Amino acid sequence: MVKRIFAFFGAVLAGFWRTIDVLRRVVLNAVFLLLLAFVVVLLWRALPAVPDGAALVLRPAGPLVEQKTFETPLDLLRNGGVAPSQTVLHDLLEAVEAARDDTRIKALVIETDRLGPTGLSKLAELRAAIVAFRQSGKPVFARGERFTQGQYYLASAADEVHVGPDGFVLLQGLARYISYFAEALDKLGVKMHVFRVGEYKAFSEPFTRNDMSEADREASRDLLEGLWTGVREDLIASRRLAPEKLDAYVNAYPAALAATGGDAVSAARDAGLIDRASTRDEWRELLKARVGASEDGKDFRRVEADDYLAVVRATRPEQDDHVAVLVAQGAIIDGSDTQSAVGGDSLAHLIRMAREDERVKALVLRVDSPGGSAWASEVIRRELELTREAGKPVVASMSSVAASGGYWIATGAEEIFASPASLTGSIGIFALFPELAGALDKLGVNTDGVATGPLAGAFDPRRPLEPAAAKTIQLGIEHGYRRFLETVAKARDMSATEVDTVARGRVWTGEAATKLGLVDQLGGLEAAVAAAASRAGLKRYETVWPRADVGPGQRLLQRFVAALAPVGGLSVLSGLPASPLAVVIGGLQQDANELLRWNDPRHLYTHCLCEAL
Repeated sequence: MVKRIFAFFGAVLAGFWRTIDVLRRVVLNAVFLLLLAFVVVLLWRALPAVPDGAALVLRPAGPLVEQKTFETPLDLLRNGGVAPSQTVLHDLLEAVEAARDDTRIKALVIETDRLGPTGLSKLAELRAAIVAFRQSGKPVFARGERFTQGQYYLASAADEVHVGPDGFVLLQGLARYISYFAEALDKLGVKMHVFRVGEYKAFSEPFTRNDMSEADREASRDLLEGLWTGVREDLIASRRLAPEKLDAYVNAYPAALAATGGDAVSAARDAGLIDRASTRDEWRELLKARVGASEDGKDFRRVEADDYLAVVRATRPEQDDHVAVLVAQGAIIDGSDTQSAVGGDSLAHLIRMAREDERVKALVLRVDSPGGSAWASEVIRRELELTREAGKPVVASMSSVAASGGYWIATGAEEIFASPASLTGSIGIFALFPELAGALDKLGVNTDGVATGPLAGAFDPRRPLEPAAAKTIQLGIEHGYRRFLETVAKARDMSATEVDTVARGRVWTGEAATKLGLVDQLGGLEAAVAAAASRAGLKRYETVWPRADVGPGQRLLQRFVAALAPVGGLSVLSGLPASPLAVVIGGLQQDANELLRWNDPRHLYTHCLCEAL
């Protein structure tokens, strides 16, 4: 009897467990199928439609970049789950160029509210594409709730510019202010030894001075005035402004505001900078009248740039011959790094892969770098030289910054293109050595020991730097500078003496560098690609953008973040101005992070202290 009772309860429990197990399997399989379906949706998208008579809409978010930086899961966690917005410049250039001759596209609409701080040359390159679109006879409309200087510079290329009723147009001119740490380091007991060649090589000055040197002040003033002249001329031409009216707005803004009782919109309209103020609904209704209404009548007939570009690329016939564009974006470091910096070995590997690819007939190096490791710069330049020796043309295209080490790698090309607003040159070299003996002494920490030779332990930052060690570094710096001069002289068909007169660490605009012989042609990426194709004798070709391998997991995460951004707000509205305190702290943190990345084997650096203005 007892056995039957236990057998009964055992059977009930076993049946219950089998039921639970079945339910578990069903739930897990259902979750798996849902995840699989989500992944399929992320990786596969049906081509969107391009309505006839539509307006192409550009809404750049974050800074314009040459190549998007992949955010790792750890980066996302550090940012509170927020992925910084970025917009790839060549995507917008390709979309605007295709739309110019596309009969389906009736107009171009630009909304700048999410556009973040961007290098001037990138804005100028996109602006030139917009001007070319206008010249095709199609209208361009631009609006912002408010305009920072960069946002307005881009929007001013439009036929009609609108601003929000409570907005403003901020035109300040250009400035360059730097934090100097000499007094702070002295109070901490840190002695910074600097070794350099070139009176204009100012990267080390923040660690040794409390103010700007006269040489750096002179060079900075000339640089800013040259860049602002270009911006000023573009604004005057696009808006048909009287020069004195624009100058009065920039140089006497309080007076312009006072004349309108503090109304910033009226001040901008009186200066001829905008055409009218409009609310969002008024803007939408205006575009419905100018372009045409969508099928449901709720919006204007439109296609977003990403959707339009997907259609253009999918319907474009494939070509057997390729022109490969390789991007060098960020500081140049030794070794492998493919995201936030230019790894010398990583980029050299990409160049080698392009050289060995039979489909690639020519190569364009797109440089957006202030330089960095001299060792890594030479590794990259040599691979470009080998590519030319293999019979494949190499052309360099300068983005916002191609200075110091960025210029060193550009000399590996047989032709160099730059925007008038590109920052380049800065041909010089330096080394920094921190001596911490004083700081440790203040803490009561002493260093002592023995060595078998005069240089053994000489580069220990806990000890005072020995004169013999200092002389060794300086001799290396002088040799490195001569090597830099000889590299440029050979590439540019100049003598080392001629190069030295325009070197010494001085930064030049692309326009000035062209006159000095450091650059061959003024032009953007499109012109550089066309030149490379011409050198290779190509009539029909496809432009490809090789980059270091990104694993399936990384690609899936990129798609995941992109898919959730519009829904969950996983993006940073970079067009919004940051608080002053955030700007200061963020700048110091960024500078510190960059210094920690420096890893040249000889500690020799070709780096420019030139922001992408």
